Amino acid sequence: MLTDGFNHVAVLTGDMDRFVDFYVETFGAEVVVDHVEPGDPRLCILSIGPLAELNVFEIEGNQEHSKQAPMFGRGRLDHLALRAADIDAFEEIRRRLRDAGASDGYVSDFGPILSLFYRDPDGLESELVVANPDAIPGVYNGPGTPSARFAHDMPDPHTK
Repeated sequence: MLTDGFNHVAVLTGDMDRFVDFYVETFGAEVVVDHVEPGDPRLCILSIGPLAELNVFEIEGNQEHSKQAPMFGRGRLDHLALRAADIDAFEEIRRRLRDAGASDGYVSDFGPILSLFYRDPDGLESELVVANPDAIPGVYNGPGTPSARFAHDMPDPHTK
């Protein structure tokens, strides 16, 4: 393989400060660049991992960030998924997302990974994943399979 992952994902926001605060406070992201030039879009680069960034643009008058659509109806790029460093980081981010009202805390067990969906301050539905410490080699589960590890602390999937 000639690549080693993604460098960045570019997103639009209508409120840079709110967006940046959410990712800094919830995920521990670090602001690498906050560039403002008169007449140009504001650009913040957030480090979200050793080799990954969010390049966030705030463009005066641009309303693309406010358009919402259901999953798989969002066009060519549907959502982004951030990877937690480990299960402890996943649990901490999950707590922060619930505290922020950005997620109901439901964790799906896909087999090799655990998955939690959340909505950022602009309403973009995104995902947090982590390697599943309880995975059984060769076992893959479908979307929505509840995680036994978090079953005691999740909403009823039938009322989602």
